[in-house]
Amino acid sequence: MMDQLQLIGEVLASTIRLSTPLILCCLAGLWSERSGIVDIGLEGKMLAGAFAAAAGAIFFQSVWIGLALAILVSIGFSLVHGYAAIAQNGNQVVSGVAINMLTAGLALVLGNNWFHEGGRTPPLPDTLRFMPLTLPGDAALHQVPVVGLFYQVFSGHSLLTYLTFSLVPLSAWAMTRTRFGLRLRAAGENPHAVDTAGISVSGLRYRAVLIAGVLCGIAGAFLSTSLAAGFIKDMSAGRGFMALAALIFANWRTWPALWACLLFGFLSAAGNVLQGTTVGGVPVPVQFINMLPYVMTVVLLAGFIGKSIPPKASGLPYSKDR
Repeated sequence: MMDQLQLIGEVLASTIRLSTPLILCCLAGLWSERSGIVDIGLEGKMLAGAFAAAAGAIFFQSVWIGLALAILVSIGFSLVHGYAAIAQNGNQVVSGVAINMLTAGLALVLGNNWFHEGGRTPPLPDTLRFMPLTLPGDAALHQVPVVGLFYQVFSGHSLLTYLTFSLVPLSAWAMTRTRFGLRLRAAGENPHAVDTAGISVSGLRYRAVLIAGVLCGIAGAFLSTSLAAGFIKDMSAGRGFMALAALIFANWRTWPALWACLLFGFLSAAGNVLQGTTVGGVPVPVQFINMLPYVMTVVLLAGFIGKSIPPKASGLPYSKDR
């Protein structure tokens, strides 16, 4: 019984860790798309943030500087996307795809030029990473039934993970209870009405993409300085697209988005635990287990689970003349 509880605890704890970058990217997409800006570039900005965080931590010998650089780099790409989508009324999907392609290649070129390790960064020591934090009383209560399971699941995560889960209620409150959040949602539903009220639609949308840049930067920093010990090629592994799928599944709402991301994280964690298992004496292929989260992504995007309705002005360039 204790072994089963320990296994459950390990899976749930891993679910929280693996869900962290998904939640951050999903919140980034939520802010951006609620304002009317489709952001396919979540994947690319997260990857750029991961490289910037690892490289910055190595060059400046500070994980905090690495985090700051990750946020700044991600904001930079967000502004590029914002300029193309808001100022130039460009195709938002094309702009996002271009960012994904650019960051994937640029990270490899810079990594190989700076570190000469095939595009990856040298391994980060523990002093240059966001290491797990333990809750008070963890050592004494870890073996206590039920209470110990709680500590096993919720203790031992990095500062960025705890920050991520605190951002969920903050985002929900800001989106639905503040003047800025209500105006931003109105810009995604009826930008002409917002403009008629004397509020800058472009200003609201630029602020939304800036928030998205900050969140994607934190997600990238988590990948390379907490979940892993350095940057490797394509380490985002489609998480940005999975976050978009979770956002669509959640119908662009904060709390359902959290549960959708936890679902994807649980599938990934369960896949890690199931590696090496057998069914009827036949080993389960590792590839089959690893593809479970991506299969769920396709299932959700195919519309098998409910119908999602995006903001009415999502993806549509705004002009006063229209």
